[in-house]
Amino acid sequence: MAANKTSKIGLTGKILIGMGAGITLGLVLRILFPESTFVSDYITNGFLHVIGTIFISSLKMLVVPLVFISLVCGTCSLSEPSKLGRLGGKTLAFYLFTTAVALTLAILAAVLVHPGSASMATENMEYSVKAAPSLSEVLISIVPTNPMQAMSEGNMLQIIIFAVIFGFAVSHIGERGKRVAALFDDLNEVIMRVVTLIMQLAPYGVFALMGKLTLTLGLDTLGSVIKYFALVLTVLLIHAFVVYPTLLKAFSGLNPLIFIRKMRDVQLFAFSTASSNATLPVTMEAAEHRLGADNKVASFTLPLGATINMDGTAIMQGVATVFIAQVFGIELTITDYAAVVVTATLASIGTAGVPGVGLIMLAMVLNQVGLPVEGISLIIGVDRMLDMVRTAVNVTGDAVATVIIAKSEGSLNEAVYLDPKAGKTSGSFDAEVHRTL
Repeated sequence: MAANKTSKIGLTGKILIGMGAGITLGLVLRILFPESTFVSDYITNGFLHVIGTIFISSLKMLVVPLVFISLVCGTCSLSEPSKLGRLGGKTLAFYLFTTAVALTLAILAAVLVHPGSASMATENMEYSVKAAPSLSEVLISIVPTNPMQAMSEGNMLQIIIFAVIFGFAVSHIGERGKRVAALFDDLNEVIMRVVTLIMQLAPYGVFALMGKLTLTLGLDTLGSVIKYFALVLTVLLIHAFVVYPTLLKAFSGLNPLIFIRKMRDVQLFAFSTASSNATLPVTMEAAEHRLGADNKVASFTLPLGATINMDGTAIMQGVATVFIAQVFGIELTITDYAAVVVTATLASIGTAGVPGVGLIMLAMVLNQVGLPVEGISLIIGVDRMLDMVRTAVNVTGDAVATVIIAKSEGSLNEAVYLDPKAGKTSGSFDAEVHRTL
């Protein structure tokens, strides 16, 4: 009887259990052994670090082959250049539009709430940041000089460009191209099965990640920036649960509540990993099997979204810019605000989907409007928690775009989208894991 009850726990439930157990363990150890070197060396940086790193590495291991193989498959099916151009234009336009909306919403909220106070101590602020790439460097680096190097380094934009060109060429060489396309279709099935196998590690990986995060997170800075933290969190939630559902309903006519329910697994993964790239295999599985998007659309929009669609990061940059300006007593003009929107929107194209990279791009935005980069030290203490939430927002935006564009292209299976059990009986993580076990 107990075994039957356990087997009914879905992936979401297992992840939540792992997340709760990890947080509980972290809090207990933090309270009972606050200065223990044993806990620090053997539990935090030992056991939990090893398990969490293995989980993240196993997800990242799939990203490059998954993106390349899926994009080649998707592009092969788009034999007409007009279809590929139309799909790319829609995707890019949607991503840039939502990023601009996110930034505008963030700046308006920060101006109205006024989270920063000039009375806050600003002395002895230090923050070492790598130089952010210029827009010209970003554009030049899109085309790979060495595709193999791009794959080994995980340069997603270059991989996407090469995969699209490769797939387009395969679709235009006749019978031989069909044989190559069939091979990539088989490889795509293999890589998706590997994804389902990796999902067996998910609850344990999330447990380790949350446990380590709870043990290492510095809460001493939370009091001084609580208003900033609460404001960013509020805007992120509004964007995820108001703006995105509104756009989904307006552009596709689909029920947003169904979408939100089916995205829970993906959002939990994104929250626990704080990496759009690491979550990409989970996002693609959900988009195709749970939401009904065709592979030829999902394989294009989702990898591109994980690379350039950073609405959550844009919200952080918008609020942080206004917050830092208020702390230093610097008045921003309408022109400055417009420059922030444009710069941060374009900067999102060069923002990698990995934890913490938003702070690097924030330095670029601050320089653009003449604000001290040292102000980043005010928010770095709570950025890790916000990074987890904004990653969940980012992947939600990717999925919304995929559903909307798939619907507009006639490539959305609405029966799958409307079916609450879709993906749970065939092709889902739970079903595949149970079959494997």
